[in-house]
Amino acid sequence: MRFLATLLAFMTLTMNITFALPYKANAKTARIPAGTRLSLELLQTVDTFACQEGDSFNLMLLNDQKIDDKVVLPAGSVIRGCVQKVKLSRRLSRGAVLYLDFDHVVTPTGRQLPIALSVYNLKTVTYDGGIYKTLGYGQALQDNWTKTCDIVKVSTNFGRKAQNVLPGLQYLTTPLCAIGGGIGGFGYLVGDSVIDIFRKGDEVTLIKGSTLEVILAQPIDVPIS
Repeated sequence: MRFLATLLAFMTLTMNITFALPYKANAKTARIPAGTRLSLELLQTVDTFACQEGDSFNLMLLNDQKIDDKVVLPAGSVIRGCVQKVKLSRRLSRGAVLYLDFDHVVTPTGRQLPIALSVYNLKTVTYDGGIYKTLGYGQALQDNWTKTCDIVKVSTNFGRKAQNVLPGLQYLTTPLCAIGGGIGGFGYLVGDSVIDIFRKGDEVTLIKGSTLEVILAQPIDVPIS
């Protein structure tokens, strides 16, 4: 009995060692260095309105990754990820924030390799990597001021066009239109700024088919044989 128990333990240990080997001892790998930029296409829509923490999504690599002129990770490779966290939109125009986690990439041989990516082509990214559309009341005030200035500019330019009707008329219409635009813009600024106190911020939506530009945060070794 002791002999059989010893034999069974040895066989179990041998099998565990065999299955624990990541790949053949003579397998070759090619390293894609950290800092490499990848273009990814979203295969599903991801948003803060419907998605929850843990929801998975897929992306497709759009650009071949070459090492020494040899493609080691071709376009069309699938990268899988999940929604790491969602901060819901709130009053005072505080928008939702979407946090993504990229899990692994599927190589041409079917092997799944861990991957760490950071989004870099979006201006609206928080210091900790969250994607947002509106941050809060301060940004809402800035947006309102920009729209107010646009109203004044459009009104002023409209007054200047009076010279096309009657030469010299623009000297009368331009200041009048500018004053009217200023009054209208000020009314918009005050009114919308009050509404923004009670308004929720925008949701974040990454539409299916849109492109994400990401940077490889850590190198990955891709088996090539």
